[in-house]
Amino acid sequence: MKYIVILCDGMADEPLEGLGGKTPLEAAQTKNMDRLAEKAEIGMVCTVPEDMAPGSDTANLSVIGYDPKKYYSGRSPLEALSIGAEMDEKDVSFRCNLVTLTEEQDRYEDRVILDHSSGEISTKEAADLLEALREGLKREGYTFYAGTSYRHLLIQKEGKVVDLTAPHDILTKRIGEYLPEDPVLRDMVVRSYDILKDHPINVRRRKEGKNPANSAWFWGAGTRPALTSFEEKNGVKGAMISAVDLLKGIAVGAGMHNVIVEGANGGLHTNYAGKAHAAVKALTEDGYDFVYVHIEAADEMGHQGSAEDKIRAIEYIDDQVIGPVAEALRAAGADFRMLILPDHPTPVRVRTHTADPVPYLLYDSTRPAEGCSTYCEKTGQESGRLLEEGYRLIDYLLEK
Repeated sequence: MKYIVILCDGMADEPLEGLGGKTPLEAAQTKNMDRLAEKAEIGMVCTVPEDMAPGSDTANLSVIGYDPKKYYSGRSPLEALSIGAEMDEKDVSFRCNLVTLTEEQDRYEDRVILDHSSGEISTKEAADLLEALREGLKREGYTFYAGTSYRHLLIQKEGKVVDLTAPHDILTKRIGEYLPEDPVLRDMVVRSYDILKDHPINVRRRKEGKNPANSAWFWGAGTRPALTSFEEKNGVKGAMISAVDLLKGIAVGAGMHNVIVEGANGGLHTNYAGKAHAAVKALTEDGYDFVYVHIEAADEMGHQGSAEDKIRAIEYIDDQVIGPVAEALRAAGADFRMLILPDHPTPVRVRTHTADPVPYLLYDSTRPAEGCSTYCEKTGQESGRLLEEGYRLIDYLLEK
């Protein structure tokens, strides 16, 4: 038996008036998901434990089978594992986003975050901007590490975990009351604007009609995580396919193999087909029993507040990932179980994550189960199934 998770980050949503009362998942053309739904178990699962923030970190830990209340030590430390950042037990890491702030105000505190991703800035451009921050904000005990696109890290030697606000949680809000209370972090984030605003890359981006990456923003503080081996825990050899450092870091911590797909960038126009091909190859040729395919696009479009692009992302996943993977595994004669779900909702109305339960689809190629005509939030809710401890969902997939 082969096992595959298709994790559609942030795909769940709310009914929208502009979509005739449908969610983006309901409105999207998803013939492959619906075909699987006809012979699958549909239900709802709580991926975010009560009293924990609804992040992709806690939610994906749950889906992979790690109880966040036991294993979670912060978001950025997981990303640090992915990019090879050195961390001792007393060190603290911070996510460093490159964000777009409004520029017409005189005071930094009066500015507003327009875009948490600086228009999904390219990794190459972002690396040059991070180098400017590395030089301009040089301070003993603090080290910057380049990541992917707008997602980077700052490591503090023998630091302290402090409460910080995620930029995607305060889009369009005045930033003054959300700045770090820590004086060093606050000074660095304020000075970052002066370093980046007139950088040649941002001058060019403005001319091209793109959002400038004109400030750093720190959040997601945490200490080095300690995950148990996925293979030892579950008895299957696992691989991760993701463009996002967070998921790659979870894989490193869990002893899973990271499969790198060229052109996978975490955006709307990622290499969907390449991820599908890599998943099939891992399962049918490379000796892996379990593959976790993480796709970021729907989440990013939720943050952007675009229902149209969120629908497009869902349709790309259905057409270029789910359909081809199922067809290829059947053609290879493999028995397989496929789990499809979001990690959390990212409603376009609020443009950030919520902790509501999400719908899951569990398909077994060897069992012609009676399912639903479609897979969406509504059919999940109508099923009457609700798994309150999301980290146990992996047991259903693996039949433990």
